[in-house]
This record gives sequence, structure tokens and C-alpha cells, in this order.
Amino acid sequence: MKFLNSCLLISLLLLCSPANAGEFKVAGITFAGPKEFVSVKPTSFMRKAQLRVGVDAAEGEIVFFYFGPRGGGGVQANVDRWFGQFTEPKAAIKAKTEKAKAGKTPVTFVSADGTFKAGPPRGPVVEKPGYALLGAIIEGKEGAIFAKFTGPKATVSAHATAFKTMITGAK
Repeated sequence: MKFLNSCLLISLLLLCSPANAGEFKVAGITFAGPKEFVSVKPTSFMRKAQLRVGVDAAEGEIVFFYFGPRGGGGVQANVDRWFGQFTEPKAAIKAKTEKAKAGKTPVTFVSADGTFKAGPPRGPVVEKPGYALLGAIIEGKEGAIFAKFTGPKATVSAHATAFKTMITGAK
């Protein structure tokens, strides 16, 4: 009986333990999540993949959105919208964009930090001071993929290289 209870407990722990992100696909592009990124169940139908980074108060979130071949608006519209998710003016949030590639696929990285306005579209806003955003707009053949990493500035900074490597290493 003790053996059976031990086996049951181990099985439950394995089933309930979060899994490293590993490989996952969004709109025909495969991403390899680093070991420190944990895959979690998306909290909305709009989210095609969702990852957790860090723990407790230092926890950050990476969300992948895909709205179809012509959905989601253009690159600049999304860059402007992401910068607008901070309470401070653009100059105060150290707003930056950077061009890169994932193979032959164009990528625009976006970064900013300040007081982030979190919350669902058209829902209540929660202001989060000391937050950062590192985003990527991947211009895939099936349409743009929007990857957004938000969290405490220290968490986003500590994992920025891993995030960018995951995006530029996509196939």
C-alpha cells in the first residue's frame, strides 16, 4: 500500500509540475524555449503560446500572439501600441526598436521600461512600476507573430539574451 501511495504521489507531481518550454510552434514557425522558460496553459484564446520566467514577485511572462495572415496590424502600429502601454512618455521609457532576422525572416525587437499598464484589452488596468517590455514582431510567411515579454525590469534584463536567441533561432 505504501508503494502504491508513493507511486501515486510521484505521478501527480510529474503531471502537475510545469514543463520547460522546449520546442513549440506558432503559425508555422518553430521556437526552442530555453530551459529557464516554463510553458504554461494560455490564459486566453488570443494567446498561441505562453511562458513563465522567474518566480513569485520576480515572475515575468512571455506571450505569443498570432491573428492570421493579415491580422494584428502592421509593425509600426504594434510598436507604437506597445510603447503606449507605459504611463510615462516615450522619451522617459527608453523606447528602442532594433531590426534583426530569424533565418531570412525579418524581426523587429522593441524594448522599454517604466510603469507598465497591465490588463486585458478594454479591461481594468493595473499599473506596474519598475516593469520592462521586450517584444518581437516576427514577419512570418503565414502572417506576423507578436511575442511580448513583460515583467520586473531585473527579470526581463536577466533573460533578454535568452529571449532574443529564442526568437532569432526560430525556424
